[in-house]
Amino acid sequence: MILILLIAIWPVIQSFYFSLFDLKLSDPKKTAVHLNYNINLERYLNTYPFLISALDNEIRAGKAPDKLKAIKSKLTAFDQQLQRNSSIKGKYDAVNDKLMNFQQVSSAISIAKVDRGTVKQYQEMADQVYKNLKSLSGQTKFQQEKKLLGLASGYGDAIMKPNFIGLQYYKDNLTSSRMWKAIGNTTVFTVISVFAELVLGLAIALLINKAFIGRGLIRASILIPWAIPTAVSALMWKFLYDGQNGIVAKLFENFGLVKKMESLLVTDTGAMFSVIFTDVWKTTPYMALLLLAGLQTIPSSLYEAASIDGAGKWKQFMTITLPLLKSSILVALLFRTLDAFRVFDLIFVLTGGGPANSTETISILAYKVMFSQTNFGEGSALSVIVFICVAIISMIYIKFLGKDLLNESSGR
Repeated sequence: MILILLIAIWPVIQSFYFSLFDLKLSDPKKTAVHLNYNINLERYLNTYPFLISALDNEIRAGKAPDKLKAIKSKLTAFDQQLQRNSSIKGKYDAVNDKLMNFQQVSSAISIAKVDRGTVKQYQEMADQVYKNLKSLSGQTKFQQEKKLLGLASGYGDAIMKPNFIGLQYYKDNLTSSRMWKAIGNTTVFTVISVFAELVLGLAIALLINKAFIGRGLIRASILIPWAIPTAVSALMWKFLYDGQNGIVAKLFENFGLVKKMESLLVTDTGAMFSVIFTDVWKTTPYMALLLLAGLQTIPSSLYEAASIDGAGKWKQFMTITLPLLKSSILVALLFRTLDAFRVFDLIFVLTGGGPANSTETISILAYKVMFSQTNFGEGSALSVIVFICVAIISMIYIKFLGKDLLNESSGR
C-alpha cells in the first residue's frame, strides 16, 4: 500500500495541492506557494532608494518642493517602520548589503513575512504616492518625469499576497467550453480508435494464431508499427498527409475519401480522421499481441470436440473463442482505452491540437496551460481532472467487463 501510495497516489495529491493556488511563472509574485503576506525585500530595495533619490533631485531643482518633501516623508517613515520590525531588520540589512555589492540575493533572505495591516498601509501609501506624483506631473514639469513615475508605479509591487484560491480553477474549467470540447475530442478519439483496433487486432490475432509457413516472420513484421517511437511515426504520417506532396493524401483524394489533399490536416473532420487512422495503424499490433496471448491459452481440444459435434467456425468463435477470450479482451481494452484517453505525443506532433482546437485532447490542453502559458495552478487542476476521468474509466471496465473474471478468481 505504501508503494502504491508513493508511485500512484502521491503525484496526484501533489497536483491537487498545487491546483489550489494561483501559480504562474509569468508573474514574479506567483512563482511559488504563498500562504501568508510577504514583502520581497530585493524588489523593495531595488525601488525605494532610487525613488527617494529621484525625489531629492526634483526637490533640489525646485519642482514643488513642499509636496515632494511630504511624499518623501511618508516613504521614509514607512521604511523606518519596516526596519523597526525585528523579524525583518536582519533580512533587510542582508539584502541591502548584497545589492550594494552586486551579489545575487536568494529567496530565503529576500522574502519576509508581514502582517495584513502593514500590507494594507503599504498599498494605500503606494497608490497615493503614485496618484500625487501623477497629478503633480500635470502641473509641474519634472526633470525626469518618466523615471519618477516609473519608480512610483513599481514601488508597490514588492508585496506578495497569499495566492490560495481553493477550487476556483476547477470551477472555471468545469464551466469552460474549451475543456468540454477537449474532453469531447478525447472521447471521440478514444472510442473510435479503440473499437477499430479491437476489431482489427482480433482479426489479426486469429490469423497469426493458425499454423502456416512463415508465421514467425509475419508475427515479427506485424509488430513493426508498434515498435516505432510514437513521435517518429507521427512525424512520418505528417509527411504522408501533406497537402502538396503526401502520398497517403493523394491516394485518399484519388479514391474519393477526401475532396482535396489539403483537407486531411486543415479541416476539423480530416484532422480527427488523420490522428485516428494513424493511431489505429500504430497500435493495432499491440492489441493483436495481447489477444494472441489469450488465444494461445484456449485448448485446441475444445475446437476439435465442437467440430465433431457439427459446430461451424462461426459457432466455435461465438461459443468458445469469445467467452474464453473475455479476460484478454478486458485487459487489452483497459490498457488501450486508458492509453488512448491520455494521448498526447501522437496528436501533439501530428496536428498540435489544431486546426482550431478540433483535435485538442484534455492532455494537450493541460500541457498548453501548464507549459505554454506557464500557469501551473490551472495546469495541475486539469491534470487532476484527467486522473479522475482515467479512474472512472478503470472502475467502469472492472465493474461491467471484469465482474466474471473477479468472481472466477474468488471462486478459486
